[in-house]
Amino acid sequence: MRLAVVGLGAMGAGIAARLLDAGYEVAGWNRTKEKARPLLDRGLDWTGSPAEAAASADVTLSMVTDAKAVEAVVLGEDGIVAGTGPGRVHVEMSTIHPETSRRLASAIADAGGTMLDAPVSGSTTTLEAGELSIMVGGDADAFSRVEPVLRAIGPKVTHLGPSGSGHTMKVAVNLALITQIVNLGEAVAFAERGGVERGAAVEAMLHSVVASPVIRYRSKFLLEGGLDEPPLADVDFQQKDLTLALELARGWGIPVPTAAAANELLNAARGLGLREHDFAVVHEVYRRLGGLV
Repeated sequence: MRLAVVGLGAMGAGIAARLLDAGYEVAGWNRTKEKARPLLDRGLDWTGSPAEAAASADVTLSMVTDAKAVEAVVLGEDGIVAGTGPGRVHVEMSTIHPETSRRLASAIADAGGTMLDAPVSGSTTTLEAGELSIMVGGDADAFSRVEPVLRAIGPKVTHLGPSGSGHTMKVAVNLALITQIVNLGEAVAFAERGGVERGAAVEAMLHSVVASPVIRYRSKFLLEGGLDEPPLADVDFQQKDLTLALELARGWGIPVPTAAAANELLNAARGLGLREHDFAVVHEVYRRLGGLV
């Protein structure tokens, strides 16, 4: 099975690397070829466009920044739709609106191919550790065909239902992730205001029943010097997913009060000039509002 990866940023490059390590023949495309240099040195075949990547592969996977970028690489003049055809599967792994996902799947189907939405839960850290989870929506037969490919990327793969199900679940997971980290920042600032040393408070959280994978790998951002750590997902990037959850909830008429509160803390982080930091910087917002700075 020949594969192609469209979008070779941090996550896309990590996905391509794992597929190469698994022994697959992998082609790739990225707006900036130089970013793909380490992968080219490892045997990745370069293609000139998303259409060329899709035409060269049985299965194409895309991982790009946002819905605008997804639509460009899928529906653009030299997009994946132009290169797909009968028997080919496209796996869209970015985080986008479920309705956008279904619209893209329809365009792929019109061209003769099949699209699965398969966004991931985790970061470059969990990807490199082989612990990434993948949530999949779309045709069950196509899923059975590409499941071994997805398991080469991450071992936790769940087929959730029809087209759009994977992207719906990704938004739900990110809602829980963001509110959990915002709450962690609140709790640690609360303990610190009560006289507990910050590092000790974080350590106690990690040893408590509230510890989770995301708390474990993001707790470093709450420690002394945490503002200097390279972000896994900055405030703007993560708020994009939270506002998507708020938009969907408003349309469905379902209350998401913790998401709304978390969004206000991210607004405050931007207002305080902290937008370029990992979104766990909301802890610093609590510290400043609570008189700890």
